[in-house]
Amino acid sequence: MRFSTIFFDLDDTLYPPSTGLWPILKQRMSDYMQLHMGIPAEEIGGLREKYFREYGTTLRGLQANHQIDVVDYLTYVHDVPLQDYLTPDPLQRQVIASLGTRNLIFTNADGAHARRVLAALDLEGLFEDIVDVNAMDPYCKPMPEAFALAMRTAGESDPSRCVMIDDLPHTTHAARQLGMYGLLYGRSEPQPDADAVFSDWRILPGLLG
Repeated sequence: MRFSTIFFDLDDTLYPPSTGLWPILKQRMSDYMQLHMGIPAEEIGGLREKYFREYGTTLRGLQANHQIDVVDYLTYVHDVPLQDYLTPDPLQRQVIASLGTRNLIFTNADGAHARRVLAALDLEGLFEDIVDVNAMDPYCKPMPEAFALAMRTAGESDPSRCVMIDDLPHTTHAARQLGMYGLLYGRSEPQPDADAVFSDWRILPGLLG
């Protein structure tokens, strides 16, 4: 295999969007902004869209424009009973375990949430490290600085040896701009911002080959 390192996104990538977990997390972001920061409900949707476009995540936008307790925010947003949404897929675990690559989680969530998701999906022990939003501070995906930090964490100097698997086209686009191989999860039709798409973990080894 020509790749040595794979960066895996977490939410809506290691589990399918059909679980319904990500909409719950997004709603909790909005709830926090209203209940804990006093932002009017009618302004939240527009603010979140603006911050996502300008800063990469709602959190980074809140940090830049408001007073916010980051730990309190992340704890609140991720306080969800994951077992109600996530179910382990033995085939997924088998495929990832067979890849023979250095695997890392690369997520705009925090490490505590990532570890809980991996436990709920029975994917523990398959990833060497977690590059989370705290490790990337003040950056986040899809910023080049975040990718550079992830590569340093992986001990990887050659982006052409790296793969980024994500559910967002702007992330796979950024990865490709840096010389990585971008795989877009959860799509069936080819996308201009990714080298390939997939939604069935069984075809991943073939895409990497």
